[in-house]
Amino acid sequence: MSETYYESFRRQGISRRSFLQFCSLTAASLGLSEAGAAEIEQALQTKERVPVIWLHGLECTCCTEAFIRSAHPLAKDVVLSMISLDYDDTIMASAGHQAEEHLEQTIEKYKGKYILAVEGTPSLAEGGAHCIPGGEPFTQKLRRVAKDCQAIISWGSCAAWGCVQAAKPNPTQSVPVHKVITNKPIIKVPGCPPIPEVMSAIVTFLITYERLPQLDSQGRPKMFYSQRIHDKCYRRPHFDAGQFAEKFDDEGARMGYCLYKLGCKGPTTYNACSTVRWNDGLSFPIQSGHGCIGCSENDFWDKGSFYEHLPTILPPGFGGIEMTADKVGLAAVAVTGAAIAAHAALSALQQARSTTRNDKLASKE
Repeated sequence: MSETYYESFRRQGISRRSFLQFCSLTAASLGLSEAGAAEIEQALQTKERVPVIWLHGLECTCCTEAFIRSAHPLAKDVVLSMISLDYDDTIMASAGHQAEEHLEQTIEKYKGKYILAVEGTPSLAEGGAHCIPGGEPFTQKLRRVAKDCQAIISWGSCAAWGCVQAAKPNPTQSVPVHKVITNKPIIKVPGCPPIPEVMSAIVTFLITYERLPQLDSQGRPKMFYSQRIHDKCYRRPHFDAGQFAEKFDDEGARMGYCLYKLGCKGPTTYNACSTVRWNDGLSFPIQSGHGCIGCSENDFWDKGSFYEHLPTILPPGFGGIEMTADKVGLAAVAVTGAAIAAHAALSALQQARSTTRNDKLASKE
């Protein structure tokens, strides 16, 4: 029997306490209860390691850079024990022919059992000549390795959507993974890069439950991509109040006003940035003063300037009427004014009733 994940962790010097912390924090990031943490703990202690083969196409390696910086306690060590001993030509110790030989051995030994993680895009132009890792066109290598995998994870917006490589005019004919591999279940985890804790949580979910997480209509895990960044943004109250920064260095920007007018794509971007955040929950782009560029959405490179605001928005509570950013404040003022008037009328009515009641009591006396 192959070693379990827990045995691998202990072999690397990870303590029992750190292991349990990892299980608890991963369960929390997945939105699971204490029972979910117990299930993760049980799975990692008893199940044999499922090999993860990680391939790199046309990309900048930012997904790997993010992945190995996951901030949960020892998550990077947990992650490396999950994948680096199998195959990831960017961070594994072996290289060249030795690395490629190890890849072939993993495919043969774990045929039908391994998970294929893909970072970057396959390129179709000129027979895939624009990306040739290990002397083999990446598109050809992707098809060969995907043939016997149990599932594919498309890491980042490159693998999920094509990202900048597929932006117009796309001379390399770069395409997302699902345009090349059509007969395997694919989990898309977009973002440029994705949030590290989201990445490690997805791998842990697959290991624990041996099934794909619930996906949305675009193939993204609902647990992380079911809400807009705008919905949980700490600047949302300013948006609802019609308070917007007009320039990056104006008084509104210094006061933390909404960045919508400066191009923030939070209202149309689905991701967990505003809840999970980055660097151990420290911050995310909007909190650092820059609007969301919508990097986890399809074709975000071809949707115009990052610094021009969306033409229309649909704020809640305004009767389903599309509103421009310039009108949100007026509508908010109108609603607020109506609320104040209603409150004043109600107060006057209550006062009148109180006066009438007091007069009746006085006449009886």
